[in-house]
Amino acid sequence: MGGIVVVGGGQAGASLVAKLRALGFDGAVTLVCDEPVPPYQRPPLSKKYLLGEMEVERLYLRPESYYAEEGITLLTGDPATGIDRDAKTVTLASGAVLSYDQLALTTGSRPRALPATIGGVLPGVHVVRTLADIDTMAPAVREGAQALIVGGGYIGLEAAAVARQRGMDVTLVEMAPRILQRVAAEATSDYFRALHTAQGVRIIEGMGLERLTGEDRVTGAILSDGTKLPADLVIVGIGILPDTRLAETAGLTLENGIAVDTEGRTSDPAIWAAGDCASFPWRGVQMRLESVQNAIDQAECVAENMLGAGKGYDPHPWFWSDQYDVKLQIAGLGAGHDHVAVRPGDRDGAVSHWYYAGGKLLAVDAMNDPRAYMVGKRLIEAGKSPDPAKIGDPATDLKALLNP
Repeated sequence: MGGIVVVGGGQAGASLVAKLRALGFDGAVTLVCDEPVPPYQRPPLSKKYLLGEMEVERLYLRPESYYAEEGITLLTGDPATGIDRDAKTVTLASGAVLSYDQLALTTGSRPRALPATIGGVLPGVHVVRTLADIDTMAPAVREGAQALIVGGGYIGLEAAAVARQRGMDVTLVEMAPRILQRVAAEATSDYFRALHTAQGVRIIEGMGLERLTGEDRVTGAILSDGTKLPADLVIVGIGILPDTRLAETAGLTLENGIAVDTEGRTSDPAIWAAGDCASFPWRGVQMRLESVQNAIDQAECVAENMLGAGKGYDPHPWFWSDQYDVKLQIAGLGAGHDHVAVRPGDRDGAVSHWYYAGGKLLAVDAMNDPRAYMVGKRLIEAGKSPDPAKIGDPATDLKALLNP
């Protein structure tokens, strides 16, 4: 077997090349990274790293020496710019051309940006995605400054928490009627609204952003009702898009990302995809998961299949978010739920929300309640759906629900 090229130096790309070596593949492996650093963890960027509690080297998924030791060619700071599917080559920004027998795209995602016409490119307006994003933002995250967070999803809420912890005056604006509306039940939105309000964050829901103000840098914002807000720093957290630009120019099939089959193969049999950028068939729909867990699991599955395993990818989704002293753990996907059972936890501030559809357990949001998360995750994976009334009864022994 000849060489494998992996384009995309995030969690999926790093996991894929490591799995290839762990499986005993001894052919040429090249990992192409856009950024000038080795693959690193993204979740701590907007939390411990921005707070100054983590050194940059601790972000790295593996020491830089690992790649040389494993015979993996690591190319950093040289993005891929084109794919010639007939010649089986990848061209890089430097002009270098890489030949491949098999190619994997782990290009991840890119943040949605505010339009330039409403001030989205003003200095002082930031997104949270890369190490460079955080390094550029960090000097402005200072005590007493005014921070405006645009977007009330998990990225926006995590940014608001860090800004408050750094002593900033924080206002968060969400266009939807409630924060977390796209991803969580009303009960979970209520929980996090109360948490942030208690910490001094001003949350404005059901309100659009008309435009940002300022000339040389951002100085404020005007909301859709005419309200004017001061801002020394604006953090935009309005979602992400799968980075399909390379795949699109190569003529690969796209469907909410780079469309792959159950094994992770694209419309070109020599090209695979995994992670945030890939959409795959699952339970009758073509879906895409944006999580560290999916990036690792899908990439490792693709690595096996590149070596002939013929293994279908069957994810068991889970996610997490850290805000102040609250750890949210999510198991499953709650889309389509028609009922939420609320269960108080064993300690102050602990609670879990259990999502049901037609009596079937779909997902669990557990706030500072690792036991509820663990039991819920195992129940979902086993296809078990306890009576919601039992879940909501604090006297119910959750672990007993796992028994046949």
